[in-house]
Amino acid sequence: MLLAIDVGNTNTVLGVFDGAELMESWRVKTDARDTADELAFMYRGLLGDAKVDGIAACSTVPAVLGQLRIMLERYYPDLPTVVVEPGVRTGVPLLNDNPRELGPDRIVNTLAAYTLYGGPAVVVDFGTSTNFDVVSARGEFLGGALAPGIEISIDALASRAARLLKVELTRPRSVIGKTTVESLQAGILYGFAGQIDGLVRRIVAELGGRAAVIATGGLAQVVLEECETIQAHEPDLTLIGLRLVYERNVA
Repeated sequence: MLLAIDVGNTNTVLGVFDGAELMESWRVKTDARDTADELAFMYRGLLGDAKVDGIAACSTVPAVLGQLRIMLERYYPDLPTVVVEPGVRTGVPLLNDNPRELGPDRIVNTLAAYTLYGGPAVVVDFGTSTNFDVVSARGEFLGGALAPGIEISIDALASRAARLLKVELTRPRSVIGKTTVESLQAGILYGFAGQIDGLVRRIVAELGGRAAVIATGGLAQVVLEECETIQAHEPDLTLIGLRLVYERNVA
């Protein structure tokens, strides 16, 4: 089985594939202070008796990436391993001005979206930031847009406004809030949905008026039902992309 590891700024997602089927997945917090031994202890605890015969990984956190490499060399030295970085075959032409500054998660999301839905496509990744990744009709990464994520926006509001607290992200009774809590919920939920729809419509217009729009990321479920432009929800899109990259690089 293949172990796929997606290290994000807030969470790390792990998944185990048997062929093309995702058998199990886990979401844990990312801590840049974790050592290689701590990573191995945590991952082995999650895997249990699962027999891993290959590993594919990507990381947007440089400190964790370094410890992840040490962990792979120390605990899985005999397994074929693919870490997504410059030089690894992904099959995704990168048409942005500086490909080396591009996060590896955005590349594997592009590959997975094009494989599953074709192109053109827009991937909306709800994470620490909200990423809009744009895929051409030929599977090229064209660029995109980055916006502050839902969670960090809420944290910033709560920390800068003395009388505004963090609230549960649920649908309020009305967009016109009758309490401070409901007003915050309405502003967050419908505000972010409007942001998503506005950006997606502008991107799709530049693509010629037609594109598949796929949502992914840990916070997608929060606003998904309020977005009018999202056509599909693939919570495991990055893990699927890691599997596809692994298959391209390991016979």
